[in-house]
Amino acid sequence: MTEKKDNKKYPPAGEEKLDKTKAETETTKKNPIANGKKPKISKQKNIIKPSEIKPGMVVKIWQKIKEKNPKGEIKERLQYFEGTVLARKAKNEIGATITVRKISNGVGVEKIFPLSLPTITKIELLQKIKTRRAKLYFLRQKHKRRLKKVKTS
Repeated sequence: MTEKKDNKKYPPAGEEKLDKTKAETETTKKNPIANGKKPKISKQKNIIKPSEIKPGMVVKIWQKIKEKNPKGEIKERLQYFEGTVLARKAKNEIGATITVRKISNGVGVEKIFPLSLPTITKIELLQKIKTRRAKLYFLRQKHKRRLKKVKTS
């Protein structure tokens, strides 16, 4: 006995097969694994509340900034400031502030952020550093002490 092979004509490249049902196409759109692609895993950033900030944390503070261009139009953009928290003042009161320090092009830059500032959109935790002090002003001097880094999960 000889078996006959079906000589099906495949559609040219660029044309889709029309024999798929609606349910199959919807599931393949929603499920990237069904397409044979790796799923995109969104990395969860460590976004923290202002009340959780402590000295020794390395944070990235996102802030809205309004600018005027030469035409006089006001544009709003996001800018971040990344650095180590040196101090926190007034704990959880309305006037609470944090001092963040970074080194930019060999020059130390410090910025004081009021935590109740409405232009702060989010605060990301990048690293935790174990400290024994409430104020880390000794980091300003040239002689640096080593700080122990704590793993964040």
